Amino acid sequence: MRDFIIGFLFCAEAFFVLYMIGYASFLFLSVTVGSSELYAARRRNAFKNELENDYYLPVSVIVPAHNEGVTIEATIRSLLALDYRLYEIIVVDDGSTDDTAEIVRERFNMFRVNRPIQRRVPCKHERAVYETREWKVPVTLVCKENGGKADALNMGINASNYPYFLCIDADSVLQYDSLDKIVRPVLEDANTIAVGGAVRPCNGATIENGRVTRYRMPKNLLASMQVLEYDRSFLASRILFDKFNGNIIISGAFGLFRKDLVVAAGGYDTDTMGEDMELVVKLHVFCRETSRPYRIRYAPDAVCWTQVPEKLRDLCKQRRRWHIGLFQSMMKHRRILANVKYGAVSFISYFYFLLYELFSPYIEIFGLLTTLLAFAVDLINVPFMLLFFGIYVAYTAILSLTAFLARVHTVDLKLYPSDMFKAVGLCVIEVSCLRFIMAWVRMTALIGYRKKRGNWGRIERKKIEFK
Repeated sequence: MRDFIIGFLFCAEAFFVLYMIGYASFLFLSVTVGSSELYAARRRNAFKNELENDYYLPVSVIVPAHNEGVTIEATIRSLLALDYRLYEIIVVDDGSTDDTAEIVRERFNMFRVNRPIQRRVPCKHERAVYETREWKVPVTLVCKENGGKADALNMGINASNYPYFLCIDADSVLQYDSLDKIVRPVLEDANTIAVGGAVRPCNGATIENGRVTRYRMPKNLLASMQVLEYDRSFLASRILFDKFNGNIIISGAFGLFRKDLVVAAGGYDTDTMGEDMELVVKLHVFCRETSRPYRIRYAPDAVCWTQVPEKLRDLCKQRRRWHIGLFQSMMKHRRILANVKYGAVSFISYFYFLLYELFSPYIEIFGLLTTLLAFAVDLINVPFMLLFFGIYVAYTAILSLTAFLARVHTVDLKLYPSDMFKAVGLCVIEVSCLRFIMAWVRMTALIGYRKKRGNWGRIERKKIEFK
C-alpha cells in the first residue's frame, strides 16, 4: 500500500510540475509576443496616414443594463464623446427595478415613440421605446421585460439599424478613439466578422471627454491586483491567438460583431451565463460548417475602461459566473476538440482553454493538496519544492509586471513611483495568494449553478469619474 501511495504521489507531483512549467512557458511566449505587438502598434499609429480617419463603418453601440443607475449616465456620456462619425447608441433596460431608465430619459431628454421592433433573433418583448435626436448621434432606450443579459443583447440587435454592432457593459466607458481603432481590422479585411478590444480597470482613473487625464493604481488592494491580472490576461493569449485566428473569447464588455452573421448563427444564447464566449465559439462553428472565409480579430489598442470588484465576495461571484459560462460554452461546443475541421481552434485554442482555464482550478488545488500530503508523509524534498515554487512565483510575477508596464507605456500613461512600488509588491501576492483563492472559487463554481441561470449577477458599483 505504501508503495502505491509513493508511486501515486510521485506521478501526481511530476504531472503538477510539468503542468506549471507548461503554463509558465506559454505565458512567457504570449507576453513576449503581446508586448512586441503593442510596441509595433504604437509605431504604426505614430506614422499612420491621417486619411484613414475618412473611412468609417456604421456601428450600433448596444448597452445592456439592469439596475445600473449609478454608472449608466457616465457610460452614455463616454459614448457621446467618441471621436467617430457614424454610429448610434442603443440602451436596453432589462427590467431594472432601480432608476436606470428614469436617469437615461431625464438626463438625455428622451421622448417615447411608437416604434415596432422586428424579431430577427429571439428576445422578450419591449415595454416602451424612447428616442432623442438632441445629441451628435441618435440615442435610443428600449425598456423590456427582464430576461437576462443575453436576451437584452438580442433586443439591442433587433433594434439596431447598422450592419455592425458593438457591445459595451453599462459600468464601462470607452476611450475617445476606441471605436475608430476597433473597426480598423474590418476595414483592413472584409472577412473580419468580429473584433475584441482591450478591457482595463478604471478604478482610480479620472477620465475627461474619453481621455484618461489621471491614472493611478486603485487604493483598494484587491482592485490593484486585478489591474495586473487584466493586463496579463489581455496581453497574453489574445494577441498570440490572434496570429492564427484562434481567439474564442471576446469580452462582453467590449466587442464588435457583424450583425448579419450573428443573426444567421442565432444570436446570443439565453441559456448560458457566458453568452460572450458562447457567441464567439458559435461563430467559429458556423463559419467552418458553412465553409465561409472569416477572421475573428483582437485590437489591443482599442481600450474600454471598466469597474472591477473591490470586495472579495463580489469578485468571487463574478469569477464563479465566468467559470460557469466557460464550462457551458465548452460543453455545448465540445465537438470542436480534436476535430481537424476546426484546425488550430481545436488543437490549440480549445485545448488551452480546456486544460489551463476550465480544468486549471482542479489541477492546481489537487497539486497543492498532494504536495501537502507528500510533506505530511515525508515523501518530498522540501528545499527543492520551496525553490521551485519560489522561482515559479517570481517568474510569473515578473511576466505580470512586464505586461502591466508594456500596457502603461504604449498608451503614454504616467505611472507614479508609489504605483510602481505597489505593482511590484502586489504582483507577487496576486500570483501566490489570489490565484489560489480564485482557483478554489472556480473549482466549486459548478455546484448548484443551474439554480441561477439567466441571473445578471450583481456586484457593488461606484460612480465612474467621467467629466
